[in-house]
Amino acid sequence: MQKTPNWSLQQLPEMDMQQLHQWQALLEARTGVCVTDQRRMFLQTSLATRMRELQVEDYQSYYEYVTEGPTGAIEWSALIDRLAIRETSFMRHRPSFDAVHNHIETILAKGRSTQPLQLWSLGCASGEEAYSLAMITDQCLADSASRSPGYAIWATDISLKALEQARLARYPASRLGGLTDTEHARWMRPVDHGKLEILPVLRDRICFTRLNILEMAQAPIRDLDIIFCQNLLIYFRRWRRRDLLNLLAKKLAPGGMLIIGLGEIVDWNNPLLERVPDERVQAYVRRDTHGSLE
Repeated sequence: MQKTPNWSLQQLPEMDMQQLHQWQALLEARTGVCVTDQRRMFLQTSLATRMRELQVEDYQSYYEYVTEGPTGAIEWSALIDRLAIRETSFMRHRPSFDAVHNHIETILAKGRSTQPLQLWSLGCASGEEAYSLAMITDQCLADSASRSPGYAIWATDISLKALEQARLARYPASRLGGLTDTEHARWMRPVDHGKLEILPVLRDRICFTRLNILEMAQAPIRDLDIIFCQNLLIYFRRWRRRDLLNLLAKKLAPGGMLIIGLGEIVDWNNPLLERVPDERVQAYVRRDTHGSLE
């Protein structure tokens, strides 16, 4: 790998179309993410930032580095941390979390009292989504007149750096997003440098784990009551979105709910699922084995 000691961002090399397509193909093959030509500058800047740290002077040398041998595999993981998009906040798109709240209440009203609720935050980034789900679930269980069955949340992402931030569970006030004052006061406490920390009562319910979505079929996660997958599918081709959603449908328990981003896919349906009749959200409930809603 060729290095240039004085190379800097001010001398940013231009990525030609052949190099762009080479990197696009590699990213899609390994992660499923489709980087469009319109996002060429995002890709170029992300690569160049990492190349500057390594003092690599051209895209081809870096491409060969990340695609060869064990050191390339380690470097690929570091690069993914730069390319992963982590624009998120607590209770982002509140209607979707309201749908989760209503669905959990429905489950509890039917007498669920022994088996813990199982939720999955898919593409959890730095954890705000997973903790938001924990807040909603914890509140539902506290308000329920029936015996609490407890709950557990799987939270997965491809970025190890994002998962480290999620496990730390400390956030600036600017990330509180859609939290109400009551939610903020109940589940967070102030810590150093003006940040807020999620309380252990929620942190202990979440398992943060690295997962490449292309390997989802092998993930030992199934019989889920809630699958929350928002602002992730938009980075994939339409055919892959359908394939991934069909896999997610199979991982739901009868009566379980799948929530995706509104408008992330408009021409998909699955015989296992029925669309929730609410124009504010895009959510589906899995039918039971006899074809009716549980």
